[in-house]
Amino acid sequence: MKKENTKKTCTYIGGQAVMEGVMMRGKRAMATAVRDPEGVIQIESERLTPPEKRSRFSRLPFIRGIFNFITSMIDGNRVLMRSADVSMPDDEVPTKAEKWLSEKHKINMDGIFNTLSVVIGVVLALLIFIALPQWITGFLPKDVFDKTGTGWNGVLFNLVEGGIRILIFIAYILLISLIPSLKRVFMCHGAEHKTITCYEEGKELTVENVRGCSRVHDRCGTTFLFIVMIVSILVFSLVNVAVAGWLYTGDAKIDGVLRFAFKLLMLPLVAGVSYEILRLLAKTKSKVFVIFKLPGLLLQRLTTCEPEDGMIECAIAAFKMTLAMDEDPTIPERVFATAGKMSALLKNTKKRFADNGIDSEDAEWIFALTLDIPKSAVATEERLLKTAQAKEIVKIADERLTGRPLWYIIGDTDFCGYKLKVDERVLIPRPETEEMVMLAVAAAEEDQSILDLCTGSGAIAIATYKELEKSNRKVKMTAVDISADALALAKENAEANEAEILFIQSDLFSRIRGRFDIIITNPPYIPSADIEGLQREVKEYEPRLALDGGADGLDFYRRIATEAPKYLNRGGMIIMEVGAGQAAEIVKLFKGNSYSIIIQDFNGVDRYVKIVL
Repeated sequence: MKKENTKKTCTYIGGQAVMEGVMMRGKRAMATAVRDPEGVIQIESERLTPPEKRSRFSRLPFIRGIFNFITSMIDGNRVLMRSADVSMPDDEVPTKAEKWLSEKHKINMDGIFNTLSVVIGVVLALLIFIALPQWITGFLPKDVFDKTGTGWNGVLFNLVEGGIRILIFIAYILLISLIPSLKRVFMCHGAEHKTITCYEEGKELTVENVRGCSRVHDRCGTTFLFIVMIVSILVFSLVNVAVAGWLYTGDAKIDGVLRFAFKLLMLPLVAGVSYEILRLLAKTKSKVFVIFKLPGLLLQRLTTCEPEDGMIECAIAAFKMTLAMDEDPTIPERVFATAGKMSALLKNTKKRFADNGIDSEDAEWIFALTLDIPKSAVATEERLLKTAQAKEIVKIADERLTGRPLWYIIGDTDFCGYKLKVDERVLIPRPETEEMVMLAVAAAEEDQSILDLCTGSGAIAIATYKELEKSNRKVKMTAVDISADALALAKENAEANEAEILFIQSDLFSRIRGRFDIIITNPPYIPSADIEGLQREVKEYEPRLALDGGADGLDFYRRIATEAPKYLNRGGMIIMEVGAGQAAEIVKLFKGNSYSIIIQDFNGVDRYVKIVL
């Protein structure tokens, strides 16, 4: 039986319950995991500015609490709205007004709704937890509770008002817990606490282990809010009494407005002090401080409920993603796949690609292929994506962000107008190689025999054969490769494109018999030492066997120069693709031949060498 690790582990990760999921926030990243209507856990993550890169002022004691409170409120509301987009099916068509504002004035309605919800939330909180208690105290006997007094009566009045505020807060929690959707949020809140506690107790993050942990936690926002109310009672009481002598006018209405404004001015101080107290209480396990923690922990019994297993799975997924991104800065951000505007998802995908050094053109290809629209139309077309479409786009984009080449992910690519299957067994055919096919087609004649060396996916052989077939020039095409896996794929491509090609497994000419009129080849030509400097998608995913050309990249050309004349008919030719800067050296390898030609590609690079015997 595996022994459970019970070593305590400290973590700075905190969280927030959202609709059908959990958000976790670390020092350098935050991640939200939400279960969509199909039962799939979707994750959205983003990078945060680490503490050491924030301004010194925002990190000062008492000041940091104000900044953290404002940031948490804004981000928390944004994440809550995003989770609602995922958890509830919403494929509705935008109204004419929304389309008009978006297309004509470039107004982001989602951003406006997010801002409005924050403003409305703040206003309601001020009305319920500041204005309402103040209004209720107006019914208290003035001879006992003097709100403008400087003595004990003034202090007593503020203490009673603070008590009323706490009662309203508890009543508010009890009331909203009756709403089914918010009760599920409270269950997710419990999953968040249990997951963090499980990690801090040194246990493996499994549903079973998490379920057995406590659903209350020292660093909970509920505890923070309770501390805020206690601190506000003390601050409002002491400071109000100190300024009562000169602040109030004796007019009840004017004094009421002044009291309300005074409390608003004190809120930053209250938030800053409360945050520092929460930090201190969270750091200590001393029983002496239990009395200070107890009220907040009891309140958490109201704001958290026992979660479902699916909610725990979301909390674990969000926690693990946050932890991983905090530890590894190379992990890319992720986005939810939800119904919405195509332009918004395209913009987001391009940004994610740019942040990870991936060409934005790949993003356009993903949209074009998924939606079956011309790539040229992607940047200008505006449409509402369905959830299924967005999911497919996000899935491909996420896989592309791992470094895997786009065409391996798609599974095929276009070469000279022919669809070819590609995967890690072969190189992805490059656009410049299409020009070499055109050179071979221009040179070939009826009934000639052509040999394609290092065929890989079969791209060159297939395209050459099919283009000649179009012009009624029948040829005998042979293609060879040292890799049995590559040849298997090449045969599939030839059959799919109805190209009659003889495939032979051979190390260049080692198993070749007979002579040919044309030899075409795109052999490995990358110097061995240069491979590590190639793009990630090339060096980590494309077969090294098809890339490595030896110390100077010319090993295969030397062999071809030595062996090819034995396999060419008189007047035959060799057409080769070469690496940048290699053409002149390769021509020297073929001394004594009738003539040679160096041809540039569409970028002006000496890319092709044609040798005629």
